[in-house]
Amino acid sequence: MKFAMSYSCGKDSTLAMHKMLEQGHELACLIVMVNEEAGRSYFHGADSEMLRLYGQALEIPVISCPARGETYADAFEDGLARAKDMGAAAACFGDIDIDGNRRWEEKRCAAAGLASCFPLWQRGREGIVHELICLGYKCLIKSVNRTLLPPELAGRLLDGEAAQLIKSAGIDICGENGEYHTLAVDGPIFKRRLPFKVRGTIELGDYMVADIVCAEM
Repeated sequence: MKFAMSYSCGKDSTLAMHKMLEQGHELACLIVMVNEEAGRSYFHGADSEMLRLYGQALEIPVISCPARGETYADAFEDGLARAKDMGAAAACFGDIDIDGNRRWEEKRCAAAGLASCFPLWQRGREGIVHELICLGYKCLIKSVNRTLLPPELAGRLLDGEAAQLIKSAGIDICGENGEYHTLAVDGPIFKRRLPFKVRGTIELGDYMVADIVCAEM
């Protein structure tokens, strides 16, 4: 089956995509929602140059969908329609167990005439992080809620040590409630590592955010 990946550039959607490819499905494109005002992907903060590099690193087209809060649903459905025109029969999501999110995504897919796939659904969260690391994925921690986690985690790789720090803080190890966000930069489905570098960190309210930019090729 040919599918489109609703891609945040983060760890969960990357592992979900890995699972679909592992099952023999064919990736048609990535759909990335972009904050129209900020010019960056929602939640994980990849700018246009980063999204271009994701397309190169994965060797797959990227459908960028600029939106504001009030236009988000329509923009997402437009992205799904474009994916369908490219041959996608389904859209894949990295959701784990938040029912409201899944219902919203299923509704958008139904409107676009696509099936929906959730390969990580109801899987143990600690197991997801462990599998991601064991498979060899390299995910940079883009931001952390510094009221819940050590701010020095921002900008470092999500490895076994970092995962243990997150777990010992007593929060969701997958960060499903926004405790932290990641950018995947390398791993089995990447044709080449993304050329990113961390220039430092920035305090934004309760969050410590890594300033991750494109490095020289």
